[in-house]
Amino acid sequence: MIFKEKLSDQFTNVLAITIGTAIYAFGLHYFVISNELMEGGVTGVALLLKYVFNVPPSISTLLCNIPLFYLGWRVFGKGPMLYTIYGVVSLSFFLWVMEQLIHNNWLIPFHTTQDYFLATLYAGLTLGTGLGLVFRFGGTTGGSDILARIGNKKRGWSVGQVILIIDVIVIGSSFLYLPKEKVLYSLVAVFVTSRLIDYISEGAHAAKAFTIISDQAVPLSEAITKVLDRGVTLFPARGAYSGNNKEVLYCVVYRHETRRLRELIQSIDSRAFIIIGEVHDVIGEGFKAQ
Repeated sequence: MIFKEKLSDQFTNVLAITIGTAIYAFGLHYFVISNELMEGGVTGVALLLKYVFNVPPSISTLLCNIPLFYLGWRVFGKGPMLYTIYGVVSLSFFLWVMEQLIHNNWLIPFHTTQDYFLATLYAGLTLGTGLGLVFRFGGTTGGSDILARIGNKKRGWSVGQVILIIDVIVIGSSFLYLPKEKVLYSLVAVFVTSRLIDYISEGAHAAKAFTIISDQAVPLSEAITKVLDRGVTLFPARGAYSGNNKEVLYCVVYRHETRRLRELIQSIDSRAFIIIGEVHDVIGEGFKAQ
């Protein structure tokens, strides 16, 4: 059985991703670019192009992601990439909107020469809120996230570790063009952003363990493997009261996949008994490399 999102769910996801990218674009122009701060990933590359060559981020963000779209499409297929492509296009659009608002003096960015900590704090709050919404509803803004997911799928590398390495490389390179104080303030903004993303999206790169008791164990395990590309373990079990034999499914997924897995289970067996537990660390195929 193939799981398909309801039209209402698709609309909700697209709307949330749109709002999230709008908030992110606002924070990037209003707090980050106006104070020459930095970000990680492809956004950080776009900022460097802006500071050094004055290339608009709305253009560079889209152009930098096009080759990553191709790689992601080849590795993950059409379905999982649609929200990512929409997220990147939506972000580029809202970055262009902010550029026009600022160019026409309809929006005056927050610029400071003294209290960079205040700019850093609000940059982290707005960027984290925007990305948190995007991640929570199944989207991404492309860039390092696509590379991290490819590394995870092909090599078993940790998604969070790959993103962190890319961010460190990009932000570290900005020492060549920006004062070290601004780079260090940028690291504070990145930290605040990451914490807020975790809070809003319920931990984008942490994990949840699902224990599922269902009469549709085999169809469920096949659907989870096919749709989420996650391994499933089946345990034989017997109900103490009824005496009926059943199979119990055990599956570990990233937290941002939790909502999708719950909907998938409900679409196949609405009477399934589901236990969801916290997982603090995962080592093995699809998660951290051993």
